Amino acid sequence: MAEIKPYKPVKLVCGIIFPGEEIRKQAEANLSERFGPVDLASPSFPFTYTDYYQPQMGTGLNRAFVSFARLIQPEELAGIKVWTNQLEDSFRLRFQEPARPVNLDPGYLSASALVMATAKDFSHRIPIGQGIYAHLELLFTRKGVRLLDWTYPDFRHQEYQDFFLRVREIYLRQLREKS
Repeated sequence: MAEIKPYKPVKLVCGIIFPGEEIRKQAEANLSERFGPVDLASPSFPFTYTDYYQPQMGTGLNRAFVSFARLIQPEELAGIKVWTNQLEDSFRLRFQEPARPVNLDPGYLSASALVMATAKDFSHRIPIGQGIYAHLELLFTRKGVRLLDWTYPDFRHQEYQDFFLRVREIYLRQLREKS
């Protein structure tokens, strides 16, 4: 019989879609209050791969990512997504325009994969609790990043992949330092 072992800790990341830098800064500050210091932040990337968010968020959207110094357990992801959805709601009260000022997409990075949380069901997504699903976004190999059939179009962009490879380097260093 195989021995059941605890999960390895993983690196919390969060994607932020936003119309202006003030909202990004506020979102990062709120995320840091909850999850601790950011150890890597991406530049703002134009979010031009879909118009899905435009009816609620307007045009001229950007996306950025942050990773956090404190590692988490993978089973925490559903609760984190529920909390970030509540944070999104609080932004609606703080900012009058647009109708949805921010979109927060938490996930985690392990040595082998990037997993993002979503409230939207689809055939390749796995329920993880509290109405939240895990979306396997990217795989990491010795040669770099492997895309999947369902990898979102923007995650196929080399700049995103370079960011996540840097996050992975930090994460692997953290694991070595813990052992």
